[in-house]
Amino acid sequence: MDQPPALHGSFSLDMSFTVARAEVFRGFADPSLKRRWSRLPGGSATAEHELDFRVGGAESARNVFVSGDTEERLAYRSRFLDIVPDARIVHVYEAEVDGSVRWISLVTVELDDEPAGSRLTWTEQYTWLVPTGDGTQDIAHLRGGTRLRLNGLSTVVNPDRHVGLPRTGTPLGTDSTAR
Repeated sequence: MDQPPALHGSFSLDMSFTVARAEVFRGFADPSLKRRWSRLPGGSATAEHELDFRVGGAESARNVFVSGDTEERLAYRSRFLDIVPDARIVHVYEAEVDGSVRWISLVTVELDDEPAGSRLTWTEQYTWLVPTGDGTQDIAHLRGGTRLRLNGLSTVVNPDRHVGLPRTGTPLGTDSTAR
C-alpha cells in the first residue's frame, strides 16, 4: 500500500490577554475551564474529555462530528512533557479521524507578562501522516482550528476583553509566518 510522504512544518500564534498569565495558565490546568474551550467539534451529547494536568499526565477527548450525510469520529490524545506554572506548557498530541492518526504535533505554550496583562505564544511543530491531497488545506485547517481554540480560551479566561468591542474589530493576536 502506497503511503504519501509525511509533511513537516511549524507555525506560531500569539494572543494578548488583559488578565495575568496565572489566569491564562489556569485555563489550561483547570479541567472545567479546559473543557469549555477545547472541546472537539460535534454534538455535546457525544463529547468526552479527560485531563490529568501534570508532567507525564495526559489529556484525551472524543466526539462525533456530523455534517449532512458524513459522520466522523474524532479523537485527541496528548501527554504533558514539561509544565512550568504560569510560564510554559509543552505537550505532544495526536489527532485521529475515524481510527486513523492524521497528524502528530509537539506544542510549546509560553506565557509572558505584558503591561496590560499577559501574552501567550503557541508554537506547534507538526507531522502530517495522512494528508488530504497535497496537505495545504489540512495545514490551513490546523492553523485556523488552533486560532479558534485560542479565541475560545480568551473568552473563558478573559471574558471582559470582548465587552463593547465592535464585531468587526481588530482580530485578537497575530499569526506569524509558517516556518
